[in-house]
Amino acid sequence: MSIPKFNPRTTLLLLIICFVAVLRLSTNMTKELSPLVMYSPLGAMALFGGAYFKGNIKPFAFPLLALFISDLVLSFTVFSEFRTGLLYGGWYWVYGSFALMTIAGKLLIKDVNIQSILTATLVTVLIHWLVSDLGAALSQNGFANIMTTYQLRLVTAIPYELRFLSSTIIYSGIMFGSFELLKNRVTAPEAR
Repeated sequence: MSIPKFNPRTTLLLLIICFVAVLRLSTNMTKELSPLVMYSPLGAMALFGGAYFKGNIKPFAFPLLALFISDLVLSFTVFSEFRTGLLYGGWYWVYGSFALMTIAGKLLIKDVNIQSILTATLVTVLIHWLVSDLGAALSQNGFANIMTTYQLRLVTAIPYELRFLSSTIIYSGIMFGSFELLKNRVTAPEAR
């Protein structure tokens, strides 16, 4: 029986995702950080997981698990009035868009550079905007006047999506930059 090898890369990736999930919880639960609540790290977390985790399960499992745990905590504390069951109504649309954002990270960030991250960020925001608002429109009216409701929700969501865009750029810079910096520091002595 062989002992599984410790993989510091996976551990570091998980720590960065956990840090971002804790930051998300902190912004919602503390008055001092509440101005940051409108700047969600979730898009960057999906891109980061998609870009760095190998295989077909890890890129989705770790970021979605971090999202689920933070959603669960928020659902039973800060947002308990909006809870239906374990989470909020229409959660599956958010998780579906999150999975699509992870796919965008996996497909668009083959080489970590500013151009690929910015392209993936734009695609991520577009996915979030179109999928989340479709789910909200369907849950609001079912299929009655769906196009009118959907168009109205798309227009109303523009200010939020602009904040989502800026926060995804900022958090992506922090997450990708931190990992690349740490990766280069760890691998630099070996190259000598």
